[in-house]
Amino acid sequence: MPLSRKLALDDAQIEEIMTTCWNCRIATIGPANRINLTPMWFGWAGGQIYIYGRGQKVVNLRRDPTCTIIVDRNEKFPELQAIMLQGEAQVLEDADAEAADPHLAQARIQMGRKYNGGHGQPAVEDPPPNTATARSKHGRWIVFKPDVSLTWDNFKLASLSR
Repeated sequence: MPLSRKLALDDAQIEEIMTTCWNCRIATIGPANRINLTPMWFGWAGGQIYIYGRGQKVVNLRRDPTCTIIVDRNEKFPELQAIMLQGEAQVLEDADAEAADPHLAQARIQMGRKYNGGHGQPAVEDPPPNTATARSKHGRWIVFKPDVSLTWDNFKLASLSR
């Protein structure tokens, strides 16, 4: 069995990491084919990642929807756990596209709970969903649909070396 399969996270671990970790990093292809790597808050619903963003990453994804997202936790190498996803993202251009998305409402609720108190305010008992919507020229929801995934759980390295 390849090392990558021996270190893979199981479905429960993936779900836990995707619903509790605060940051993902999204890599898009920018001007002159340069990589634009940006940390973002995100939601996880329907097997897809939801990001509300603006600026260069939105411009990049309109031009080329190909991107990679990684969600990881822990700092020390023997404790590192990560999920790397490759696929394509769609920019939801207006309120109609947002309303038509089957999982955006769930992602908004999940993000409201996950980031409750995250902007320095006190957390509330029943947090409202994220209410961001298409605005200005580039403020948009991004829906990332993975087609390739690779996960690893470096806690498993110790058992492999015995």
